[in-house]
Amino acid sequence: MNIFLTGATGYIGGTVARRLLGDGHRLRGLVRDADKGRRLAAMGVEPVMGGLDDATILTVEARRADAVINAASSDHRGAVEALVEGLAGSNKPFLHTSGSSIVADEARGDFASDKIYDEDTPFVPVAGKQARVAIDDIVRGAAARGVRSAIVCPTMIYGFGLGLARDSVQIPRLAALARKAGVVRHVGKGLNVWSNVHVEDVADVFRLALAKAPAGAFYFVENGEASYRDVCVAIARRLGLGAPQVWPFAEAAKELGESSAAYSFGSNSRVRGKRTRAELGWQPKHASALDWISKDLPL
Repeated sequence: MNIFLTGATGYIGGTVARRLLGDGHRLRGLVRDADKGRRLAAMGVEPVMGGLDDATILTVEARRADAVINAASSDHRGAVEALVEGLAGSNKPFLHTSGSSIVADEARGDFASDKIYDEDTPFVPVAGKQARVAIDDIVRGAAARGVRSAIVCPTMIYGFGLGLARDSVQIPRLAALARKAGVVRHVGKGLNVWSNVHVEDVADVFRLALAKAPAGAFYFVENGEASYRDVCVAIARRLGLGAPQVWPFAEAAKELGESSAAYSFGSNSRVRGKRTRAELGWQPKHASALDWISKDLPL
């Protein structure tokens, strides 16, 4: 299959690319930087020079491909609209990457929520995530325009990427800040809980969805969960540091950015990939982010 992939140089996209190349697919990957383009080519991905704002390029590439995977941004509406325009009426697969912060709350680290969502659980997004949910709705709505569209919605991802980018966002960021400051800090009390999943298991969902996902499908991707305090305790032990400390939200927001502090590091995001397992037959191989931190987090 000829696949057009955005985010090919990124953490998720690069890992998906490795898996798809191993399956024998041919990939064209969107890239803005010439040096990264050469590195993509060395991986076996044909580089397409451009960015998410280049609507014409996206539409043309979508039309010529057998399938499209958007792993570049969950929040770029124009890119999604351009890709859907190129795929309309084709019944080709279009996989879009979202993120489970769409069900985030305003905990700011101070409580663990008992709310757990699967793909069929209704929810109302917080104000900071309404735009992302609207993009997800465009993707799912593309089914009515003759696109076999589906959303892959990962949780907190851990593990080493297989492409050009090695590290994910949440755990490596906390570890990097801890190495610099000599202490691990969690937003608020760190009681908030996130589901998590290994990046290679995420890539397997894309492989399965490419072949099996019905039009308009939505899949949470998770295999375990942990509170941010437990994540920080594991990081501290791995790095040989003392007990984690409370990070007041205002201070965390200055370092991480307000949206990131609130939703990526301070919220609850507890989900279950019920349909991911039932419809796709997904069987994740990695079960514990805390175990990965204790054994594999770089020192």
